Amino acid sequence: MAGIPTRKLLLFDCDGTLVDSADIIHRCMELTFADFGKPAPALAVTKSIIGLTLHLAIARMLAVGVDAEIHAMTARYKLHFMAHRESGGTLEPAYDGMLAAVETLACRPDTVLGIVTGKSRRGLDAILAHHSLTGRFAPIRTSDDCPSKPHPAMVLECCGEAGIAPADTYVIGDAVFDMQMARSAGATAIGVSWGYGASAELRAAGAHHVVDHASALAGLI
Repeated sequence: MAGIPTRKLLLFDCDGTLVDSADIIHRCMELTFADFGKPAPALAVTKSIIGLTLHLAIARMLAVGVDAEIHAMTARYKLHFMAHRESGGTLEPAYDGMLAAVETLACRPDTVLGIVTGKSRRGLDAILAHHSLTGRFAPIRTSDDCPSKPHPAMVLECCGEAGIAPADTYVIGDAVFDMQMARSAGATAIGVSWGYGASAELRAAGAHHVVDHASALAGLI
């Protein structure tokens, strides 16, 4: 019917896009590597894998295949991360302007907001609750649900759940993996410069747009 706007699906990455989690992730990586007698990773190395499913991230950091030790390290990392949360450790802060941008986009009649993240569902739920975002996003896909980015499954499953085509879908993320995933799914890739991937890397990976502040998102969608 004329006059009814096309619905758009906006799929946000979490770490490096909604919230700044690098310090917490890096500290848990340092503890995990030490437990297994590995040299401490550089912060830049940790940032480079944020967005991947955890066991693949650790394997890439060590430049090895996924084996029994990688699975053991993955389990240990989760214990360290859980201990951080349960001890009252600092939760991941939202990036400047992001909560307001989410609210603005959520109030539009033509948008549906979702999340595609390499975090676990439990970790994501804690972040959403902390920032009063519980219930704001649907659909959601995490590392518990789909293959790791850049596989397009997260995007395609969210599209199917929302009933919105990939051509009307935007993936908003800070990592090369996000841009590759969006492109593979046939969605529009929007990179954000405030996360862990350089703007030039995001463009080289296929970003249709790169924004420098959360307030710029609404103008692209």
